[in-house]
Parts: sequence; structure tokens; C-alpha cells
Amino acid sequence: MLSEQDINVLEDSIETILIDVDLLVKYKSPEKAFELLRKTIDRHSNTISLREKMREIAKTHMNLGEASEQCAALAGLYINHGQFDLAYDRLLEAKSLDPRISITSGLEAIRSARQKTETNIAKSNIESEQGVTLAGDIALMDIYDTVQTIENARITGLLVIKSDMQTASIAFNLGKIVDARAEGVDSIAAFRKIIELKEGTFEFSVSEEKFPEVINVASNKVFLLNTLASLEAEKAEEIGLRDLSKEEIGI
Repeated sequence: MLSEQDINVLEDSIETILIDVDLLVKYKSPEKAFELLRKTIDRHSNTISLREKMREIAKTHMNLGEASEQCAALAGLYINHGQFDLAYDRLLEAKSLDPRISITSGLEAIRSARQKTETNIAKSNIESEQGVTLAGDIALMDIYDTVQTIENARITGLLVIKSDMQTASIAFNLGKIVDARAEGVDSIAAFRKIIELKEGTFEFSVSEEKFPEVINVASNKVFLLNTLASLEAEKAEEIGLRDLSKEEIGI
């Protein structure tokens, strides 16, 4: 591991190189600037400032292949630093510079890293306090996103939803939905009422004891989507758009 003194020396060295590169470009020697940057990047491949400078000069001097390559490398570095928006921008730029490359894996890496970061933050927030540990407004973070956050964090606890009309709850064991209560009913019937709430607030409290498993789901996401699909189908039938009695429904 580098000492603080070593880091300062390295930063000074890289800053000097970047100044030299700018001077070479200014005095019409872009090839020498490229050569200096390549040698330095070979030694310090994870230094963002060097790769950004190479990207900038490559674009200016129409070396689009080099610019695209640097964009792709920068996307990976930005992902590692948790700068997902910059990573996304660099991936799109790489694709625009060289349409032949595929950025699918890069986009998936951003999605996965972003989800992992958000889950770790949520889990940290949930585990750091006693009592109410996660709270919000359904209008800003809907039931679907809230349930997914709790599942990703694998936390046992009770989500209480309060609206003008009712107070409802969803119980979780290690992030999986195991029961729900709303308007005097429980289980799946209650969850169907809860999932349609568009206004109100929610509070999630951690529990040391697991809840009785009234609802058995393999995946909250699948359960949510199936419930929403069922509700939409029923609404369509009510207004005469579909006749469920004539359809085969696969389970």
C-alpha cells in the first residue's frame, strides 16, 4: 500500500505529465503527446485523469478508435468508484465513436453495481437504528420499489403503510413477503389492496423474531407482477375489455 507521501509524489508526477501533454498538443506535436500518455497509462492504468486526457486528445485529433477504447476503460473505472452516471455517459460515448462495439455487458455491470450499492446503503440504514428504520412517501418511493429494497437487504421486519383511508402492513422474513393485513383482511387479499395504494406514508421496523408464513413466495418481484397482472385483468373484465371466463390462465 502506498504511503501518503508516495501518493503525493505520484499525483505530482501525473500532474506534471498532463502539463507536458498539453504543451505538446499546443505546439503541434500530438503524436508525441499520445506516446507520452500511452507509456504513462501502461504504468498507471487506473488513473482516470490520464485516460480522460487521452480520450480528449484522441477525439480532437480524430483518433476515434483510441477515444472509444478510453471511454470503455473509463466506464469500468467510474463503476469501481461508484460514479454510475459518468460510467453510463462514457459507455454511450464509446458506442457513438465506434458503433461496432457492444456495450451490453457494461450497462449490465452498471445496473448490477448500482443495485448492490443501493442495497448496501438501505441495509446499513435499516440495521443502524432501532424501531423505525426505513420511512418515506409512497408518492416518491412506491410499494413496488420499497418491497424490492427490503428483499434485496434480506431483512426481517414489518412495513406499515398509512393513508387517509387505512393503515395496512406487510410482514417480511429475510426480505420475503410472508403476510399482509389491510381493511380487515389478511394474506393475499390484503396485499392486493395494498399494492394499489398511490398515496400515503410507510415505515419499516426491524424485527428480531420471524413472522408466521401465511404467504409463501419464491420471489417478491414475481409475486408483485402476478398480483398486478391479476388486478389489471379483473379491471379490464369489469369494463368489458376482456372476458376472463373464455381465457386460459397459466399458473
